[in-house]
Amino acid sequence: MAKRDYYEVLEVQKTASKEEIKKAYRKVALKYHPDRNQGDKASEEKFKEAAEAYEVLGDEAKRQSYDQFGHAGVNGGQGGFHNGNVEDIFRNFGDIFGGGGGGGFDPFESFFGGGGGRQSRTRGKRGSNLRIKIKLTLGEVASGAHKSVKVKKHIECPTCNGSGAKDASSVSKCTVCGGQGVVRKVTNTILGQMQTTQTCYACNGSGQQITKKCTGCNGLGVVYGEETLTFDVPPGVQDGMQLSMSGKGNAGEHGGSPGDLIIQIEVEQNPDLEIDGQNVIYNLHISFIDAVLGTTVEVPTIDGKAKFKVPAGTQAGKIFRLNGKGLPAVNAYGKGDQLILINVYTPTDLNSDERKLLEKLRESPNFKPKPGVKTEKGFFDRVKDLFE
Repeated sequence: MAKRDYYEVLEVQKTASKEEIKKAYRKVALKYHPDRNQGDKASEEKFKEAAEAYEVLGDEAKRQSYDQFGHAGVNGGQGGFHNGNVEDIFRNFGDIFGGGGGGGFDPFESFFGGGGGRQSRTRGKRGSNLRIKIKLTLGEVASGAHKSVKVKKHIECPTCNGSGAKDASSVSKCTVCGGQGVVRKVTNTILGQMQTTQTCYACNGSGQQITKKCTGCNGLGVVYGEETLTFDVPPGVQDGMQLSMSGKGNAGEHGGSPGDLIIQIEVEQNPDLEIDGQNVIYNLHISFIDAVLGTTVEVPTIDGKAKFKVPAGTQAGKIFRLNGKGLPAVNAYGKGDQLILINVYTPTDLNSDERKLLEKLRESPNFKPKPGVKTEKGFFDRVKDLFE
C-alpha cells in the first residue's frame, strides 16, 4: 500500500513552520490515540502514521530530503514507527507530549488513564544543590589533586535513617492515595472524560503516612550536620571552572533524592608564573651585560627549578619557549608550554668609572644598531604571533 504524503497526514501545508508542524502532530496524535480509540486498529495505524510523519517533518535535514526525493529520500522509504509500537512513540516524542522522552511522564496516561507501566512517582522533596569553593596551587592544577573537605549541610537523619518516623510501627499506608503516591481526578471536557494524575498532597508521593514523627528531625527525615567528602580534581582545570558531584548536596526531605554538590575552582596566584590558558609565562630579568655576553640562569617551572641558557646578543622582549612545560588540558592529551619573556635591566645609578667605560663602549661600532637589522616586535605583537 502506497504511503500517504506526510504533509497530508499532519494536515499542514508544505510551507508550514516547524512550530506549526509540531502543533499539528499533537492534534492528530490526540485524535487517534489508542487510549481514546480502544480496539480500533485503524486509529492505531493512523497514530503510528502521524508519528512517522513527524519524525521526518520535524527534522530539518530529513524534511529537506523528503521535499526533494519524497519517501525514497527518507530511510529508503521505510518509516521508523509504522511497524513499531506505541511505546516506541512515547520514548521518542515524550517532549512533544510534555514529558522527557525517556519513558517518564506521559500526559496521555494522565488524560485517559492508560499504560500504568509508564507512570512515574515522585517521592519526597528533592534536596537543594550545595556550592563550595576550593583553592588549588599551580602544581595541583598541573598534576590533578585528591581533596577531602568537610561540608556542613542537611544530611539524612541518623535516628530514623531518613524515614521521618519514630519507628516502623509509626508508618502506615497513605489513606488518601492508597499507597500509590498519586491521586487521580476525572473531569468532563468537550473531548469526553479526562483523567489527570498528581502527586498525593497527603504523603508527598511517598505512599505512606507517619503517625508518630521522629523526635530527631520532627518527621522531615533530615537534620543539619556535617559530612566529609572526598573527590578527585582532574589535571588542567582552570580558574572559575565548576565540577559537579551528583547526589552529594543537601539531603531531600521525606525520603526525597539529594541535590548535587557544585565545586568551584579557584587557582591560587603563583609568585613567579602567570597562567595564560595552557601556557605559563615567566618574566626573566637579566642585566645588560648578560644580554650581550649570554648567561645561564635558573628559572622556576611547574616542576621545580630548571637551568636555562640565554644566548649572547639576546634582545630585550625576546620570548623563548620551553616545550611541554605548561599545563595539560582537561580530559585531553598534550600540554602547553612555558614562555620565558626576556626583560633587560637598564642601570640608572652609575659611578664615574662605570660611566666612562660605557661612554667608551658607545663609540664602538658593535654598540650601534646595524642598518637593516630588525629589532624585536612590541610585546603584544609577539604574543599574538605565538598563538596564531
